[in-house]
Amino acid sequence: MAENQNCARMTRAAAKRKASSMAMDEDPTASKKRVVLGELPNISNVAVQLRETTVKPSKPTVNNAAKKQTKKAAAPMTPTVAVPAPSVDFESGSVDPQMCGPYVSDISAYLREMEAKPKQRPLHDYIEKLQNDLTPNMRGVLVDWLVEVAEEYKLVSDTLYLTVSYVDRFLSMKPINRQRLQLVGVSAMLIASKYEEISPPKVEDFVYITDNTFTKQDVVTMEADILLALQFELGSPTIKTFLRRFTRVAQEDFNESLLQIEFLCCYLSELSLLDYSCVKFLPSLLAASAVFLARFIIRPKQHPWNQMLEEYTKYKASDLQQCVGIIHDLYLSRRGNGLEAVRNKYKHHKFKCVATMPVSPELPLAFFEDVTIREKA
Repeated sequence: MAENQNCARMTRAAAKRKASSMAMDEDPTASKKRVVLGELPNISNVAVQLRETTVKPSKPTVNNAAKKQTKKAAAPMTPTVAVPAPSVDFESGSVDPQMCGPYVSDISAYLREMEAKPKQRPLHDYIEKLQNDLTPNMRGVLVDWLVEVAEEYKLVSDTLYLTVSYVDRFLSMKPINRQRLQLVGVSAMLIASKYEEISPPKVEDFVYITDNTFTKQDVVTMEADILLALQFELGSPTIKTFLRRFTRVAQEDFNESLLQIEFLCCYLSELSLLDYSCVKFLPSLLAASAVFLARFIIRPKQHPWNQMLEEYTKYKASDLQQCVGIIHDLYLSRRGNGLEAVRNKYKHHKFKCVATMPVSPELPLAFFEDVTIREKA
């Protein structure tokens, strides 16, 4: 008797599993849908949810003679859900949720406040005040080499900017002899890589790139020294942080050459990393100066600054005159003539060969007049 009951229970369980399996086959929505990440729509979550919840009418099974009549009758019954427009970047009007359009004002204000904090800023004259064995030229050679290292390991540009920021901030606190300057550079890039990269290079990679001048323990020890000196304040905004937003505004009337102006701004910004005299400028001012000069290089007869750029960058043309002049000299090789890594990098076709674009040797002083004065005139 007990055996018969067990057999009956097993039979019922098997029947239940079979029924469940058949239901899953008939209703594909019962199982979770796998989505390829690269195919996710580039719109806000609200829009995605609304599209997913839109009810699709089931297709009626009718004979061929009644198909047209059925379609006409079914059309008005289709439920329609109003899908709101995706989040628009207030600065450029482009659809890009990653730019956080609704919060752009708050984000910009926060970044501008953060970049000016003393903890996030190097001393503008740390070589004269603190470093007895270093020169501005040595710093330029180090940064030029770090550009090559970043290219070798295919690091993102944010890693390079952070690396130079860490180097300048560390050298503003600790005196270093010239034999250990390269060690500071690779250790700073190791930290920046861990902060920015998905798959950062290993310590052994940075040891190898120095031709084994330093050991793994040397790099790890210097990494700890830099972290302690910076008090683990690693998330400071860089030139690239501001350049992403400024170039979107700068492209408004440059529809025919969007990539060109973007690459040119990146080139000018990386050139500014080479020059010690640019350490005193805030990252946002350097980014704005790069945009100013890039627009001048592409359209030398058109005024490179306008009211929209002034509004979003918070800089007048007169505020940029000194910084633009320095970057202009770097572009013409009047400064940093022996430093070729950045120039060679942006001579490639993948960057539209922006390093080879001609530019006037002189900047018209009239371009640095304020917008309000210019409009009155």
